[in-house]
Order: sequence, then structure tokens, then C-alpha cells
Amino acid sequence: MTFQADLSNPFLRQAVELRDVFARDAIERDKAGGKPLEQYQQIKDSGLLRLGIPAQHGGAGQPWSTALRVVREFAQADSSVAHLFGYHGSSLHSAHVLSSPQQAAQLYAASAEGNWFWANNSNAGARSLTGRWQGDHWVLNGSKPYTSGSHVADHLHITWVDEDSGETIDAAIPAGRAGWKALDDWDAFGQRQTGSGTCTYENVRVEAGEVYERRSATPRAPYRTLIPFVQQSVLLNVFLGTAQGALLRARAYSLNDSRPWVHSGVERHVDDPWVKRVYGDLYTRTLAATALADQALGVLDRVWARGEALTAAERGEAAIPLAAANAFAGNTALEVTSKIFEVTGTRSTSNELGLDRFWRNVRTHTLHNPEEYKTRNVGYWFLTGEPPVPSGIQ
Repeated sequence: MTFQADLSNPFLRQAVELRDVFARDAIERDKAGGKPLEQYQQIKDSGLLRLGIPAQHGGAGQPWSTALRVVREFAQADSSVAHLFGYHGSSLHSAHVLSSPQQAAQLYAASAEGNWFWANNSNAGARSLTGRWQGDHWVLNGSKPYTSGSHVADHLHITWVDEDSGETIDAAIPAGRAGWKALDDWDAFGQRQTGSGTCTYENVRVEAGEVYERRSATPRAPYRTLIPFVQQSVLLNVFLGTAQGALLRARAYSLNDSRPWVHSGVERHVDDPWVKRVYGDLYTRTLAATALADQALGVLDRVWARGEALTAAERGEAAIPLAAANAFAGNTALEVTSKIFEVTGTRSTSNELGLDRFWRNVRTHTLHNPEEYKTRNVGYWFLTGEPPVPSGIQ
């Protein structure tokens, strides 16, 4: 009934504890926007930033399924913090699939030692940041949009376009690098503390050793296309956690505060057949979304563990349950966060209660990730057996 996490897992116990702390002022922080600095520090102090770093490099060596269940728990209370934690993981692990094992190991060890919070400046679809090679280093100028977490980050995964070749280059740099600035100009009505706005670059120097080393023999090996899987998995667990959190908050309100409608013929709101049916439907949908999400977590763990042995066929097969779970979680979250108001009543729209934030956050986040294209991919595969073609946003 409560979408209970596996509390035998110590990392999920930590996540639940932090989730409950985040919930205390989530409404106020959503209204204020800006930076979740206290929550950022609490996550750092918990050690969860090292969750996915291999044990030999100073981390906890946990699979993606654990990290993404942490995302899900955080999202029940605060989807902005959940989003930042999830994208920390995808940015941290970018070198693992895009660079050499030696460079990835160095970044893992440095991140574990420094307890770095990572963010992305790696939106490959935005070619607004360019670089020029100058002797022994790169110089970057321009900007990047949708840079979630950059306003509180320690380290960044970045991409830019080579002015001469048009090639996209990946690197990792510290957030304190001269000439780089997070404008913190995100002003959407949802996900208000994610800092998902613009970062600017003015003659930013990137050393040769900070550029991800290319494995020229297999530039498009299936394993190198897994970061979008991770990003989609972050999103679907943010959607799911938000739906779970909204449904639980609405349930508590209906039990304790809602009044029966005058024509319902019942003394208690929860005895209204309509109310019971709506909650039954929303709970069932959320259970189904949870089951699909859990299946997708297992798929991601398996393909990630395959490493460079991953085949194109395996990658293609994995894309389908991930896309299906993503699409269903997003639609479920939109349905839940909107429809709860039908059975909580007019007073539940109070700004003080803050139930609207669940819908605003889901609506904002799902627009980055249109369900239409995920469902089409699944449908085309079902009809033809052909999996989606990997891309920067697949």
C-alpha cells in the first residue's frame, strides 16, 4: 500500500530517511526555487554520491537498480532533488562508456575521494558550444542549455563541437573552471530547484588530459550508447516516484481532511463509491508502472554488466522494456497527479498544501521526454521486430 522500499538494503534505508527529511520543507523550497544547498549537502554527507563507483575505486559498487530506487524514493518527496541525484550518476559514469578504462578509473577514484557532485553540460542536441584546439589545449566559447545540477555541481561532463571538424568532443572539468558560469536562469513552473537552465563559456580552457580518450576501433560499439538508457531510467523513476508520492499525499488528505460531497449520501468521504473507484484505479495504474519500472531496472543492470561484450542485438532488445516503462510511468504520473484533485476536493488546491507541485513537476519533466516517440518505438518493434536506432536522446 505504501510502495515500501526494501529496507534490508542499507542504501535504501538511507534514501528513505533522507526522503522524509526532504519532505519537511519540500513545499516551501518548490515555491522558492533556487538551489537545494542543504539537501545537496545532506546527500554528500550520506555517502550516496559514491553509490555506483566500483569498490576498487573507493565507492560502494552498487548496481544501477539500487541508485535508481534511491531516485524513486527521493522523488516521492522532492522530484527536483531526485532529478539531480539521478543525473549525477549518469554524468559520473559517462567516462566509463565514452573513454578509456584508465581515464574512467582515475575519474572514479578522484570523485570518490573528493565526494564530487556531478552535473551535465552534455546536451548533444545543442551545438551552441564550440571549441578550438590551441597548441596543447582546447578553448571553448558559447553556451549549453538544460544543464541540470550545474548550479550546485563540483564536476561536469561536457560536450562541444570542434570548430574545424564538426565533431562532438566529450570531457570532464571542475565546475570552478575560469570562464565557466551557471546562470541559474531556469524559470519553468516545475522542477524549480534543478538549475536546468543555461551555462556559459568564455574562453574556457580544457586540458588535453581532460578530454575523453576515444576508442577509435569501436567508436559506435553498443556499450558506448548506454548513457541514454541511464538518462531515460532516471526520468522514469522520477516520474514513478512522483506519482507514488502524490497518491500517498492525496490518500492522507482524503482520510483526514476531505468532506463528503453533499449528494454522495455518505457520512465519510472515503465511503463514496466514486472516491473508492478513482483511488482503486490510480493505485492499480501506479502498481503496474512500478512493476514495469522494476523490470526495466533489471534490464539496465544486465546490459551495463555486459560491458564491451554487449551486442547490438542485446542493446536493441533492452531498448523496448526501457521505452515501455518510461512511457507508461510518464503517462501514469500525469494521470495520478491530475486526477487526485477530483477526489480530494476544492480545499486541496490550497497553495499551503502544495499538491499542485506534483503535477507541475511531472508536466515539466515529461515535456523533455515525449511519450509519443517512446510508444512509437515500442509499436514499431512489435510490428516489425526492428529495435530503435541508438541516438543521443534515445
